[in-house]
Amino acid sequence: MDIKRIVILDFGSQYTHLIANRIRTLGVYSEIIIPDHNIDLNDPNIKGIILSGGPSSVYDENRPEHNEELLAKVAANKLNIPLMGICYGHQLLSHELGGKVEKGEVREYGKAEVTIKKDSPLTKGLSEKEIMWMSHGDEVTKLPEGFDIVGSSSDCESAIIYNSEKNIYGLQFHPEVTHSYNGIKILENFVNMCVTEKNWSMEKYLELLKQEIIDFVKDKKVFLLVSGGVDSTVAFALLKNILGDDKVLGLHIDNGLMRLGETADIDVFMKEHGFSNLEIENATVKFLNALKEQYAPETKRKIIGNMFLEIKDDVIEKLGINPDDYLLAQGTIYPDTIESGDTKNAQVIKTHHNRVDVIQELIAAGKIIEPLKELYKDEVRELGELLDIPKPLVWRHPFPGPGLGVRVLCSDTDKIEVVSQDAEIKAFVAEYGYKCEVLPTKSVGVQGDNRTYAHPVMLFGGDRDWDKLDDLSTKLTNRFSDINRVVYNISKTEIKEIKLKKCYTTPDRLDVLRAVDDQNTKLIEKHDLYAKIWQMPVVLVPACIDSEDEVIVLRPVESQEAMTAQFYRIDWPILDELVDMAENVSSILYDITHKPPGTIEWE
Repeated sequence: MDIKRIVILDFGSQYTHLIANRIRTLGVYSEIIIPDHNIDLNDPNIKGIILSGGPSSVYDENRPEHNEELLAKVAANKLNIPLMGICYGHQLLSHELGGKVEKGEVREYGKAEVTIKKDSPLTKGLSEKEIMWMSHGDEVTKLPEGFDIVGSSSDCESAIIYNSEKNIYGLQFHPEVTHSYNGIKILENFVNMCVTEKNWSMEKYLELLKQEIIDFVKDKKVFLLVSGGVDSTVAFALLKNILGDDKVLGLHIDNGLMRLGETADIDVFMKEHGFSNLEIENATVKFLNALKEQYAPETKRKIIGNMFLEIKDDVIEKLGINPDDYLLAQGTIYPDTIESGDTKNAQVIKTHHNRVDVIQELIAAGKIIEPLKELYKDEVRELGELLDIPKPLVWRHPFPGPGLGVRVLCSDTDKIEVVSQDAEIKAFVAEYGYKCEVLPTKSVGVQGDNRTYAHPVMLFGGDRDWDKLDDLSTKLTNRFSDINRVVYNISKTEIKEIKLKKCYTTPDRLDVLRAVDDQNTKLIEKHDLYAKIWQMPVVLVPACIDSEDEVIVLRPVESQEAMTAQFYRIDWPILDELVDMAENVSSILYDITHKPPGTIEWE
């Protein structure tokens, strides 16, 4: 593309594409390439280079290959454009230029206070102390020659480093994520070093996207799977806008894993807003039969993804449609791709239903169109508003494609696994005035761009103090490898017994979850919190506390693009209302884990 741009080398970070997103938001085009790509360093349109984070260590035998010519030019001071390494990219630069990288004494996941110790063009306009978002286990312990320390955290001396002669910067934290409070200022400073003219926008992206869709679809029609959420709705509107109603057919499948009254509401809502070409198919029995006696999260996700395709084929046959005339469309967005491990160096965090093997084969065969696959949720909403989609549709809370199938946790055993660090965890928690138990179930997390599957620890008793709980949550997940998530019991201050329950995805369990989820939604709407909370998953956990009933987890978060998140602090009197309303549950737990180390969904 003949346009001024900043190039990002992708080492497999969960946030690589988010860097590109932020730079485009700042008005400059950005391009992601694999790290060993042969970059034309004489291209006058390349104005800066960023090395992303990633799940590897610089000492791994199978670490990603990188562009040797690029680093040779850096070492010889012959690269005439700014260069910045983030997290793994920062460590790789230091390692290759003669510094030293070692495993840190303390892992850092989540918020960290960075003290700015020295002025630099990258930190212009920042305060002396800034909150930044960390996700790492290794750290730079010896700087390469010519580098100075610009900023440090309490657990990482080399949080920001700088070589003024070579115009090179290294950051151990992630400035691209929303929860690095002034991280966007750092990226803006870097962009300003690279270019003087900013002319990139969502309007320009929409122009290019329209032509790409026309060129890809050609004389075909499009069959779109519509969940009714933000992404599929925007994809539906975009395709209709470009191709016309007669070339786009939507299908909503009720999989039995929807929220209370969801399918009926979607049918009415979509048709009221001009989406008349929408088919509704009830496939509850088929989905629940397919999930019978399944407990593993990845297995359930794949079953649900494949079942969507099977039902789609049934509907096509029932409608008498020639499948050869149609492309399959999905509202896939970028977090689905990166968490499914679809980029070269990324780990699989969890396989999204729109990334099962059959879908991958169809993509390779050119039979799928995903017009939003390069965008994050905030960009999708911006695009939706450009397309004049009503705000209630654009700003709905995200809901996972597998629905409650990933919010009903299952277990094939009632035997509780012993956690090796149990005594140490309890002693550590007691110092803060709380009690705790490690829950017998596990949940997915993301730490240092790697997938974790570990136990949550449940706190109870002590002070109802969000600051104190927040601090304790971060310290626990940074210190103890046996856990990746922390919850607080908002309905019990003393606990006698915890049991693990052998159970699967069944109608009765789904009904319990649906009821509490519905009560929860109505409660946050009643207290004008719906627009303030980005998403609020409600999870049913196969653990019973002092009862035969199971445990419910509330997971309210603040986020912008789902790649990072902070738990949202609902006022305690409102939570007491919810506790009083909830039926058929033994305890309500409140997830006080940020992302990282915990993902937003539990599975």
